[in-house]
Amino acid sequence: MSDYLKLFGEELKKNVPGYIAVAVTEIKSGISYYSNSAIADFDPELASAFNLEVVKAKLNAINALGLNETIDDIMISLSSQIHIIDVADNNEYFIYLAVDSTKANLGMTKALLNKYKKEITKKL
Repeated sequence: MSDYLKLFGEELKKNVPGYIAVAVTEIKSGISYYSNSAIADFDPELASAFNLEVVKAKLNAINALGLNETIDDIMISLSSQIHIIDVADNNEYFIYLAVDSTKANLGMTKALLNKYKKEITKKL
């Protein structure tokens, strides 16, 4: 599995314009299965830990409201970055991706994340 996640990270770095960082994190435990950053001072595991709380809060809200819904993704736009939290269909893990907002192509980025999310689900 770690070889696949390393390949996943390399593919994102190569194919996502404006790539900053990525982490794959289990929702239940908070364990990060994989992380990588193109910027030395950007810690994707720390960012992922904080974003885990966002995911848990949204899952709790969905449950409290009695909604029969799942989270596809959560996008947070900062002044110079976009942070995408792409939640697996089974709600067991999420992919956290940070990109430079001036270079990112969101359509391509989300398409790649969806592709990899399905592959990772099969392997986890």
